[in-house]
Amino acid sequence: MTTETTEKLDGQAVRQYSVFLANRVGALMEVVKMLNEAKVVVLALSIQDSSETSIARMIVSDPDRLEELFDRNDIAYGACEVAVAELEEGASDLPRLLAALLEAEVNILFSYTLLVRPRGRPLLAIHTDDLECTTAVLKGRGFRLLRQNDLSR
Repeated sequence: MTTETTEKLDGQAVRQYSVFLANRVGALMEVVKMLNEAKVVVLALSIQDSSETSIARMIVSDPDRLEELFDRNDIAYGACEVAVAELEEGASDLPRLLAALLEAEVNILFSYTLLVRPRGRPLLAIHTDDLECTTAVLKGRGFRLLRQNDLSR
């Protein structure tokens, strides 16, 4: 099955954006306010801080609109696809998820939780060195993986 066919059946993959921000008070608020005014909701957020800059990683309700806004406002960003796994049993599912990825020798580059719970269950965004393998392994272990349309409702 091709990626195009998979996307038609399952919906668009979840895109995560990395935005470089000046390490100053209010920098993140400016970006979130701009998104909010355009009716783009931040669904997940992770901040990595250094002495001069911060990296804000985010998942949003409308990735295409975010890209349009960032391009129009000359905001530098990077984008990548992430797996978003539902933890049906909550935190007690984390060891099972990590064991599945370890067994498949998939390296987790970073992960963070989402601010939304479409079905009332915790969600974990995971960026790995092999997204296709991650997706196959987690689906094979019974994890529900969400697509962008599951989050953008």
